Formats: sequence, C-alpha cells, structure tokens
Amino acid sequence: MATEKVFPMTQAGKEKLEQELEYLKTVKRKEVVERIKIARSFGDLSENSEYDSAKEEQAFVEGRVTTLENMIRNAKIIEDDGLNSDTVTLGKSVTFIELPDGDEETYSIVGSAEADPFEGKISNDSPIAKSLLGKKINEEVTVQTPGGEMKVRIISIK
Repeated sequence: MATEKVFPMTQAGKEKLEQELEYLKTVKRKEVVERIKIARSFGDLSENSEYDSAKEEQAFVEGRVTTLENMIRNAKIIEDDGLNSDTVTLGKSVTFIELPDGDEETYSIVGSAEADPFEGKISNDSPIAKSLLGKKINEEVTVQTPGGEMKVRIISIK
C-alpha cells in the first residue's frame, strides 16, 4: 500500500486550509447547487452553457474539498523550538541579498500546501528554499533557478 504524502505546514497554515474547507462545504457548495437548479429551469440541458458552467464549478469545488481534506489529514505541523536559530529550516524567515550588488529579499520557508510567493512564503520544494535549507547567517549560497545560477548571502534568519 502506498504511503500518503505528508504536508509540512505551520499551525497558521493548517488553520487557513481548515477555514477554506469550511467555506467550501458550508457556503460554496450551496451556491453551486443553486446555480445548477436555476440552470436546469432553463430547459434543454444539451445546449445549456449555464448548466455546463455550474457543473464544471461543482467538479472543481468537490476536487478542492478532497484535496484540502487530504492535506489537513496528512498535515505535519512545523514546530519552532527556538533551537538552531542561526540555521535556515522549514518555518523560518530568511533574508538574503543577491551578489554582487543585488536587492535584499525576505522569504518564509513553508510547506508546499501553504506556499504563496505574493505573501513572501515559498515552498520548501522551490529551488531557492532547497538551496537555503541548512545554511547559516553570512553563508554564500549558489541557487539554481530556471533562469540560471544566482549567488546570495544570507543576512538574517528569524
């Protein structure tokens, strides 16, 4: 039997997924069912784009519900025990500068389930995070990106 994938995440990340799941189950499902009911009232389903659209949305919602339930069931909460505060680990925020004279950037390294680059949260599976994990302050790191190599120096870890 195949083992299920574990989803490392912070407690806040798990709570966010639980809130999304609750919304989908209690609000969104009802909205979609209502859209289907209204679309059915238009008659012939074979050429009813509203009905097709509502059924597609229903399939998306049900798929997302299944995905979220799986992620929550297999969540592994990242504990910040305060140890190794000078080493980049999952759940920490790391600030680095691109070398030789690049900008300063800060990212929190989180599990793939709660990654959101627009909020500065990158997945531990991303090229940047993979290169930074286990490194220390003032260490220079070469990051392999799709656009080529990038050299960075870690300036803080929180």
